[in-house]
Amino acid sequence: MNDIRLERAAAEDAVASYLQQHETKSMLRFITCGSVDDGKSTLIGRLLHDTKLLLDDQLAALESDSLRHGTQNGEIDFALLVDGLAAEREQGITIDVAYRFFGTEKRKFIVADCPGHEQYTRNMATGASTADLAIVLVDARKGLLTQTRRHSYILSLLGIRHVVLAVNKMDLVDYDESVFVDIADSYRALATQLGIPCVTCIPLSALRGDNMLEASAATPWYAGPSLLEHLEAVVVDRNPHDGAFRLPVQWVCRPNQDFRGFAGTVTSGPVSVGDEVVVLPSGQRSAVSAIVTADGNLDRAAPGQAVILTLADEIDASRGDVIALGASPPEVADQFATHLLWLGEQALLPGRTYWLKIGARTVGAQITEIKHKIDVNTQEELAAKHLELNEVAYCNIYLDQPVAFEPYASNRDLGAFILIDRQSNGTVAAGVLDFALRRAGNIHWQHVDVDKAARARIKHQLPRCVWFTGLSGSGKSTIANLVEKRLLAMGHHTYILDGDNVRHGLNKDLGFTDEDRVENIRRVAEVARLMVDAGLIVLVSFISPFRAERQMARGMFGEGEFVEVFVDTPLDVAEQRDVKGLYAKARAGDIKNFTGIDSEYERPDHAEHVLDTTLNDAGTLADALVRSLLLN
Repeated sequence: MNDIRLERAAAEDAVASYLQQHETKSMLRFITCGSVDDGKSTLIGRLLHDTKLLLDDQLAALESDSLRHGTQNGEIDFALLVDGLAAEREQGITIDVAYRFFGTEKRKFIVADCPGHEQYTRNMATGASTADLAIVLVDARKGLLTQTRRHSYILSLLGIRHVVLAVNKMDLVDYDESVFVDIADSYRALATQLGIPCVTCIPLSALRGDNMLEASAATPWYAGPSLLEHLEAVVVDRNPHDGAFRLPVQWVCRPNQDFRGFAGTVTSGPVSVGDEVVVLPSGQRSAVSAIVTADGNLDRAAPGQAVILTLADEIDASRGDVIALGASPPEVADQFATHLLWLGEQALLPGRTYWLKIGARTVGAQITEIKHKIDVNTQEELAAKHLELNEVAYCNIYLDQPVAFEPYASNRDLGAFILIDRQSNGTVAAGVLDFALRRAGNIHWQHVDVDKAARARIKHQLPRCVWFTGLSGSGKSTIANLVEKRLLAMGHHTYILDGDNVRHGLNKDLGFTDEDRVENIRRVAEVARLMVDAGLIVLVSFISPFRAERQMARGMFGEGEFVEVFVDTPLDVAEQRDVKGLYAKARAGDIKNFTGIDSEYERPDHAEHVLDTTLNDAGTLADALVRSLLLN
C-alpha cells in the first residue's frame, strides 16, 4: 500500500513539475505570410504533424479530409489542418487568419496563418499586429513577388524586427543552392531598405519536411538551423517591462458607493501600491492605494496582468483614459504624423471625418493631408490626393479630442489605431502614430464675453443652419432665395451661402473631384458654424452629394441648430430645368465628375424636410418651410 502511495505521490509530483515547467516556458507569437500558394498553411500543418501534437482522431480526420479535399494526390494535405473554412478548402486558399497553439519542450508558440491574396491584406495586418516574428514564405520557383514585398512593408510598419525568409518548395527546383542564394540576397536587400534588422533565410520543403524540424540531407550545402530550431532559440527584443507603467482604462468599477476602481490590463512597466500616477489626458495626479485582482490584493502588478486600481483621491477618469507613472507620463496631443494602411473599399478622402479608436478610446478624426503614398515594390514616395484599398501612405491626422499616446516603435498599445467609417461602422484603416505635430499644443480657444446666446437675443431669433441639398437644377437656390426673402421681410437676420457664389472666392481653388468636394463642404460648414455663432439664420445651398460630409456638417452644430432640407427632384426633371446646359455638357463628356451623371449623389436618410418639387411650386414649398422653421 505504501508503495502505491509513493508511486502516486511521485506521479503527482512529476505532473506538477511538468505543468510548472510548461507555465514558465517563454512564448513566441509568430505569423506566416507571403504571396498566395507559397505554402503557408502547409508549413504550419507540417509543424503540428511532425511535432506529434495531433491526436489520433485529428490525424484520422486529416487523412480523410485529404482524400476528399486535398491537392496531394491521396497524400496528406497538411494545409487542411489550418484552412478550416469551407470556402478555403474548396478554393485551396487561406481567407481568414487562423490561429494555432502548439508547444515543444523548449517553448510555447501561437502562430497566425495569414492570407496571401491581396484582397485579404487587412487580415494579414491583423495577424501581424500581435506578432513578435514573421515567417515570410517565398516559392523557390517564383522568387519575390509583389505581395511578398507588400507583406514585408507591413511587417516593417508594424515594428516586427525578426523575419524568417522560408524559401519553400525547394524540391521543385531540385534543391538548387544558387536559386536559394539569389532569393536570399534579394530579400536581405529589401529588408535593409525597409529597416528590418534580423533576417534568417532557410531553404525548405514544407510538403516533404526538409529543414523543418532538423537538417535535411537534400540540402548539404546549408549549414544553418532548421525552422523549428530557430523558432525555439530566437530571442525577440520586445519587452514591455522596459517601459514605464501604463494602464489604459477599460472599465470604471463601481459595485457600491464605497468602492471606485479603474479596471484594465497593465501594458508596460510595473506598478506598486503607493506609486504616484497621472490620469491622461486630463493630467490629474494621485497615488495607487490598492491593486485588486480576482485572486486578492497585490502589492505590485506586472505587464500583462488584469487589475483594478484604486486611487487615493477622488479624481475623474473614464474608459479610454490612460493611468501612467507620474514621473514618466506619455505625451498628449491631437495632431499626429502617421503611417496608414487603407483597408476600405471606398477611397480615403482627406477632410472626411472618421472615428479613430486607440486602445479603449474613440474620438473623431480627419486625415488633413496625405504627405505621400508608398510604392510597396520600390518604396518610392508618390504624390496622392486619395488612397485606394491596400495602399499605404504617410499622413497628417487631426483628432477632435487630445489622446495619450507613445510612438508605435516604443509602445504598440498606445501607438496603434484603427479608423472606423461613421456611416457603416466598418474598419477602414489601420495605422501607427509616429510623432505629435507640436503646433497643436500651441493653439488654445480664446474666451470672449459676448456669446452666441447674446448675439441671438439682440436679433430676437433662434440661430439656425438650414442646409439645402439636392441635384444640380433641383431648385435648391431658388427655394433658399425665397426663404431668405420671407424671413428678411419678417425682420430676421439671415445670410445665404450658395455653392456657385462661394466657388468664386473662398473655394475658387477647388475642383470637382471627390477630394475637392469633401474639402468644399468642410470649408462651407465651418463658415456656416461661425455665422450661426454670430446669431444668424444661415441658408446653405450646396449639392453636398455625400452623406458623410453632411453628417460632418451636422456634427458642428448644437442640438436643433442644423436643419437638413432635401430638395427631391428626379434627375430627368433636373435635366429639363437645366438652363445652363450643364447636364448636356456632362453627358457629352465635356464636364467631368458631374453629380448625377458620372459622380454619385447619396440621398439623405433622415432629412428634417423633404421638398418634392414635382408636386408643389417653389413658392409653396418656401412658405411651408418658413412656417416650420419659425414654429420649431
